[in-house]
Amino acid sequence: MTFSIAAVDAATGDVGAAAATKFLAVGAGVLWAEVGVGAVCTQALARIAYGPECLDLLRAGHDAEAAIAQATSADDGRADRQLGVLAADGSGATFTGAQCFDWAGGRVLDGATIQGNILVGPTVLEAMATAWDEAAGLPLDVRLLRVLGAGGAVGGDARGRQSAALLVRHADGRDPVDLRVDDHPAPLDELDRLHAAFAVVYGTTPVEEWVPIAGEVAERLRTALGLPAGGWDDHLREALARWTFAENLDGRWDGGDRIDPVVLDAIAG
Repeated sequence: MTFSIAAVDAATGDVGAAAATKFLAVGAGVLWAEVGVGAVCTQALARIAYGPECLDLLRAGHDAEAAIAQATSADDGRADRQLGVLAADGSGATFTGAQCFDWAGGRVLDGATIQGNILVGPTVLEAMATAWDEAAGLPLDVRLLRVLGAGGAVGGDARGRQSAALLVRHADGRDPVDLRVDDHPAPLDELDRLHAAFAVVYGTTPVEEWVPIAGEVAERLRTALGLPAGGWDDHLREALARWTFAENLDGRWDGGDRIDPVVLDAIAG
């Protein structure tokens, strides 16, 4: 009932997965990822335990095919399951049980696996594969969203749309991207919106690209914050401090007389 991708960024070591479906809360158990280990998508008549089990097997040194073989071998319900497993080195494998509803299948790409069931047809995976290649070089979270969007654009789940999710774990220790749309008429659009909001709060802009709080910039800020004209002063500093704290953007302004343009746009448009 789902189309998904498990992937790794070979340049950064980031790992992640993304999925969309006509079912409630796809992010609750389908997506699994661990830096230095790999990523897993478990779906169809999903056995959630496949996620941690396959990560354990990868961690123990099994390759993706062996992890799938071992995880499914003791499962009497495997004919109704679907799995995508990708190791941190970029090698992967997929499994589609014989009783998964049409259209169902999977593909192994360079650095990713894509898989789906109850799809409008194989064109969904074809579009996802093309999007994966065309988005090479983009951050993994953006690349995964492009792939999901491509699958959805050609029809995706044959029954319609309901939920979508994105999970990326960063090798450098940054906060993970863990976004879920549990029930929405346009889940992919909503996931894009949440991702944009996430980027505002958790992203960074190099300090050398910050703009001086002076002249027109200062007056725009003062107007937006309900202050009279007056340029850069302690009143504006205090108002900015209150606003950025309330909006969880205090990490994008250090209290000085220069400001991240993302904060400027968020306040003053």
